[in-house]
Amino acid sequence: MTLLVIYLFVHSLLDIVDQLTRATTHIKTQPQIGCNGREIFCNRKYSNITHIATHDAPFVGVLPMENQNVDIPTQLDAGIRFLQAQTHRNAFGKLSLCHTSCVMKDAGLLKDYLKVIKSWLDKHPHEVVTILLTNGDHLHASEFDKAFHTSGITPYLYTPHGDPSKWTLDSWPTLGELIANNNRVIAFLDYGADQSKIPYLLNEFSYFWETPFDTLDPSFSQCKIDRPAGLAKFPKTVAQRMYIMNHFLDTKVLGMEVPDRRDAKRTNAWKGKGSIGEQAERCMGMYGRAPVAVLVDYFDRGEVFKAQDRLNGI
Repeated sequence: MTLLVIYLFVHSLLDIVDQLTRATTHIKTQPQIGCNGREIFCNRKYSNITHIATHDAPFVGVLPMENQNVDIPTQLDAGIRFLQAQTHRNAFGKLSLCHTSCVMKDAGLLKDYLKVIKSWLDKHPHEVVTILLTNGDHLHASEFDKAFHTSGITPYLYTPHGDPSKWTLDSWPTLGELIANNNRVIAFLDYGADQSKIPYLLNEFSYFWETPFDTLDPSFSQCKIDRPAGLAKFPKTVAQRMYIMNHFLDTKVLGMEVPDRRDAKRTNAWKGKGSIGEQAERCMGMYGRAPVAVLVDYFDRGEVFKAQDRLNGI
């Protein structure tokens, strides 16, 4: 344990030096034009647009359990439109944004996180943001519903109509339609959603499937369907669901897996071994279409928006 603490302390100091020696002012603000920054997206269905997504978006800093370098408003200003976060109940019984556990990292209450996103949306009327939450403690969906309502974000939430089991890629509206109706937030919960009672909180795996996550393989050499389990046996269903390509790399430190900050620039490159482009090409070759979300750590390192453009044919 002592060796682990020493290593993590030194590792963190080195990362702090790395962080301080490169200013974050190179993060450009995306022009607010068209729909999500692009005129051509206005007439594209939500299911036909690839977005770079920030993995563990609210866990910001230089420690090993922190996955991003800048806060939520800066991520949104830069052009991120898909935010993923873990939730757990904290020691006071409140629904909080916690990395694995609230002892390891507590980034604040879910309702406050949603307030930040809502505040940003108030000032950016032509933007659509996706929120993906994990339900680490398998809490009842009503607890999430309370946080959404308390935050004031619910007027922006999109509610799909019809049976989720019959939903297809063509069932999704265009970004222009979402913006015109002011339904500019699409919210997903990985487990525990109950759309019969809370219709705006969507069951992630009724609409998405995911590639494996927490990989230690820097080449990202596969693109199999990891979740939901068993879906690969139903190719017709696979063909009608969007997918998330997990493209964040972990590394082992004395037996413990932590985000690989040091290699983020290479991992988040558009081209090259283990790049976003290489994995996306593999996935597109298997499934005939691009992912709707590419989940990354340290989005400000590498060429994530170049990758986003190329995957959208821009």
